[in-house]
Amino acid sequence: MFTLAREVGVPVVQHLVGEDLSPKLLELGKAGLLRPGDEYIHCLGINDAAWRLIKDTGGNVSICAPIDMAMGHGLPAIQEALDHGFRPSLSSDHGVALAQDFFGIMRQTYTLQRLLVLQRARKGEQNVPPLLSCRDLLEFGTLAGARCANLDGKVGSLTPGKEADIVMLCADRLDVWPLNNAPMAVVNMMNPGHVDTVFIAGKVKKWRGNLVGVDVPRVLRLAAEARDVVVRRAGYPANLLG
Repeated sequence: MFTLAREVGVPVVQHLVGEDLSPKLLELGKAGLLRPGDEYIHCLGINDAAWRLIKDTGGNVSICAPIDMAMGHGLPAIQEALDHGFRPSLSSDHGVALAQDFFGIMRQTYTLQRLLVLQRARKGEQNVPPLLSCRDLLEFGTLAGARCANLDGKVGSLTPGKEADIVMLCADRLDVWPLNNAPMAVVNMMNPGHVDTVFIAGKVKKWRGNLVGVDVPRVLRLAAEARDVVVRRAGYPANLLG
């Protein structure tokens, strides 16, 4: 698969979840099959040599903190990524088990990294890593994500020449007002309900809290019908109360 990706000139997106995946990754490195722009998700089950290989070959890292914890993949590798010089992106892994909103993903990554570092400090460890700031998490959730997807030349920041992808948030709600620190409010206080307006490539996709050009009742109906078909075929006893 890596050889084919190199032949057709596309990046590789690789999930690294398992027990000691380092030998396989190092073998790919020795074969010259790793390229700048490749993406490595989770990054669990790899050693320092594998981390350095990803860094040296120009790979990008994406951390899925919520799903790693919920499914027991392992302790999310946020600190390992930082220790090896990455500004990681964030991701959800999939949309079946957990919510997809990046507010929650940023918040869980933020609180986990701070917990790990503060525990080390309380145990008397010296020269512990710095605590992440909310500004760091905003970078991970926006520009770092665009960079990881090899799209940072088009989106990820409000920069002249890029496509006008803009998310406008309500900062005058009771749960975030008065606004004292914008990055802190976004990462620690907000949720998808605060998304007021969205532009994608300059086109309005959400306006004053409502999706534009989307028949929401129809989408809900189709989703419910699809759910019913899957549950019926699986013979799964549906129980809305769990």
